[in-house]
Amino acid sequence: MHKLKFIKNMMKYNTPFLFILIVLSLPAKAQTDFEVVKQRVVSEVMKTQVDDDKVSEVIGTMKQDGSWPGINYNDVSLTGFDNTIHLNNIVMMSLAFNNTASKYFKNKKVKNLINTSFRFWCEKDFISDNWWHNQIFTPQSLTTVLLIMDDNIDPQLIEQALPIIDRAHLDAPGARPGGDRIKIGGIAAKKCLAVGDEVQFRHIIKALNDEIKFSTGNRGMQHDYSFHHRVDRVNTTYSYGLGYAAAFAEWVAYVAKTKYAFEEDKLEHFIDYYLDGICKQMVYGMYIDKGVMNRSISREENFRPRSPIIPEKLMKATDYRREDLEEIIKLRGGTVNPSTSFCKFFWQSEHFVCQRPGFYTSVRMYSRRNRNMEQPYNSEGLLNHHRGDGTNHISITGEEYVNIWPTYDWQKIPGTTVLQKPELIPGEGIQKDGLTDFVGAVTDGLYGAAAFDFISPHDFIKARKAWFFFDDEYVCLGAGIESTSGFPVVTTMDQSLLKGDITVSDEDQAITLPKGEHEINQVNWVHHNGIGYIFPEPNNIYVSNDIQNGSWFDINKQWNSSKEVIKNEVFKLWIDHGVWPQGRRGGLNHTSMVAKDVKYQYIVVPNSALKDMSEDRGIEILANNRFIQGVMNRNLGIVQIIFYNAGEIKFGENMKLSIDSPGAVMIRLNGSDVKEISAADPSRKLSRIHISLSGEINIVGKDNIESVYDSRKNVTDLAIDLPQGVYAGKSVNIEF
Repeated sequence: MHKLKFIKNMMKYNTPFLFILIVLSLPAKAQTDFEVVKQRVVSEVMKTQVDDDKVSEVIGTMKQDGSWPGINYNDVSLTGFDNTIHLNNIVMMSLAFNNTASKYFKNKKVKNLINTSFRFWCEKDFISDNWWHNQIFTPQSLTTVLLIMDDNIDPQLIEQALPIIDRAHLDAPGARPGGDRIKIGGIAAKKCLAVGDEVQFRHIIKALNDEIKFSTGNRGMQHDYSFHHRVDRVNTTYSYGLGYAAAFAEWVAYVAKTKYAFEEDKLEHFIDYYLDGICKQMVYGMYIDKGVMNRSISREENFRPRSPIIPEKLMKATDYRREDLEEIIKLRGGTVNPSTSFCKFFWQSEHFVCQRPGFYTSVRMYSRRNRNMEQPYNSEGLLNHHRGDGTNHISITGEEYVNIWPTYDWQKIPGTTVLQKPELIPGEGIQKDGLTDFVGAVTDGLYGAAAFDFISPHDFIKARKAWFFFDDEYVCLGAGIESTSGFPVVTTMDQSLLKGDITVSDEDQAITLPKGEHEINQVNWVHHNGIGYIFPEPNNIYVSNDIQNGSWFDINKQWNSSKEVIKNEVFKLWIDHGVWPQGRRGGLNHTSMVAKDVKYQYIVVPNSALKDMSEDRGIEILANNRFIQGVMNRNLGIVQIIFYNAGEIKFGENMKLSIDSPGAVMIRLNGSDVKEISAADPSRKLSRIHISLSGEINIVGKDNIESVYDSRKNVTDLAIDLPQGVYAGKSVNIEF
């Protein structure tokens, strides 16, 4: 029977049925945006997998008062507070209680146990010496329970919990702008969802929207897309900067396509930060760049690509740079291989990165503008003294350094020139102010060179260090190495997990090294784990391929750090410059006449085979002394020069470059014609840089450069305007 005819017939005989039918036919009441967001939050929380065996253990060991044995509730110190286990147990039981796949789904006994353990915490109200637990972890855990359990928590307990949860609020001491403000604000927003406070929720979301901004010179996102959590200007992009990103992306997805959605310009700004800041300080956008890590390096990690969750969440709200976000997702999912090439200098953080499809490398530096390293807060990262001293990690797979740190030799860090002392000073002395201004880089986005006028604030040794990056290799130069200490000075090329054989060309004869420590003279090259180290002139080196011991507790005194002795097979390669390398005359003034200009030079060839070691790479070292360091790649037609003083240098066929101040210059050639010039001022003191180049260079329509050609000398004088303010230290690139 036709539906309409059926209804008309029923109207004659069954009015009550008609009423029911009409009610059922009415559209359901639409959810408000507030309810939509709450449902999204709860659904996300409930994605957490439940292990019924662990839940059974938690239930079976819980005491009558709601506590658990084995938790030291009295230790609330910076290195203690395993009270977090209690909160994790409550969350675990709550997830099981509301998971239809769990045998504890809607189990009344579990509900009572949750309330008992919840009451125990609220009545004791444990306060940690570490503010993070009080303002983030505890409020977050309690709020999660309220959202999951809804009306299954006793109302009286909710009243007790709210003041504890309210320690996470926008004006809390830990909610520092540009730091944990988004994370703490997010906890407060979830509390609003749990208690139905839409007005305050809207206020918090607006505050989170406004946190996406540059805060250069202060806490937060810098204009180069690095991140500073503190005013010491230490690069914290991977740690706090990633937490900032994760917290914001979470809310991007929660409020997408609702009236609370974030402004489009804020989303675009944030995505630029994520892709050009965070992802470019990661190996292939997938793995941790060890050079950007601080005290977190002393925590054990599981080697795996970063989660694709952040880019996935961002794409729920906008199509901005969708292809780039999809590329990161595919890389992390293993469906595509790395294909991107770039060089980038984070001038606000003095961190240089270079990537090619076959390798990723970085250089960490500091100056008077930035401190050398994060303090060892909470007794983590206790041996990080020299990890900012020009650290140059190199990765092909991203696995080269995974969990090497308990067994690490912390005075032989790749890229660094370090005094070899009997022991390092206590951890509270790690963070130091830089002692020089000339620290920076020149880059056109694809190639580049980094310069570090290095004086150790720990040991006062000096070295002028530079790195020159190309497609298949990069060149490492050091000069002016000086020390007045009675201990040896060492430059380390690498220290990584030992993988396979180490092959050395000793006076043109390739040999495979047995296990142990070796001093080898007149070495042409060394090859290990797909990475070659070539010496343009035969060099005396030291190699170690042996077992090193240590424990996580040696570098991290947290309550959960293992004291178990770990053994790793480790590869180390270094040059020993000796005690008083410059001789006993001279001292620590680079402009003085010293007995020797002690130097090193080597070429790193990543993703290479043994047969590649004997190839002519087209690399010419133009200069390596305390005043000028320069390299030419003949195959690419690229010249990169670091001038620590005014000077000149010759290259190619009858080409000459001079400068009337310190600076960094890169020239790309097409034959003998200048194709592009890139320039930077690592000292950040110049508004213009003046250089002279052989030949006539025609300048048309360039507002930031002036040129004068001297036909008599066949030289073009160039005056190039440099970036200023928050962009000081950034390169200027001019194409001809």
